[in-house]
Amino acid sequence: MNKLVTRYTFTMRLLHWSMAVLILSMVCAGLAMVSSLEPWQLSLLGLHKSFGVLALILLILRFIVRVQSIAPALPSTMPVIQVKLAKFSHWLLYFLMLVIPVSGLLMQYFGARPIVVFDLLTMPAAMVANIEYFAVFREGHGFAVLLLLLVLVVHIGAACFHHFIRKDGVFKSML
Repeated sequence: MNKLVTRYTFTMRLLHWSMAVLILSMVCAGLAMVSSLEPWQLSLLGLHKSFGVLALILLILRFIVRVQSIAPALPSTMPVIQVKLAKFSHWLLYFLMLVIPVSGLLMQYFGARPIVVFDLLTMPAAMVANIEYFAVFREGHGFAVLLLLLVLVVHIGAACFHHFIRKDGVFKSML
């Protein structure tokens, strides 16, 4: 981190907010799919899979850009424990953003369901379904999403705390 840098790069901010919208949309779509057996559910599932692959690609791009970028320094007035928790929560977000699409891909693979990505590419599936592996990755996918939602609530709460209470510019660094 660098004290001279006060904002994330444009690319980091664009990826951050694009992925925020994408992830929240994906969570809403996922919740709608598991709570319905309507005919539209299959169409939404196809879109969910395509956007999941897109989220994984964007995450890889985001990680590459992140390690090559200089991040703004956190305020020197922040307690050490908060700095450590902030860093941990960001790495946890990256980890969960990786686990969720990978577990979704593996769930589909072991369910013998190919993934058609925006009608441009078809990712193969196992020739024969393995229901045990399918179930493990399905449960893992759902658990990781719930954990992501919990971490996002903390992340958003921390951003609001910095913006409205501390007024220290942390939130503005991502605008």
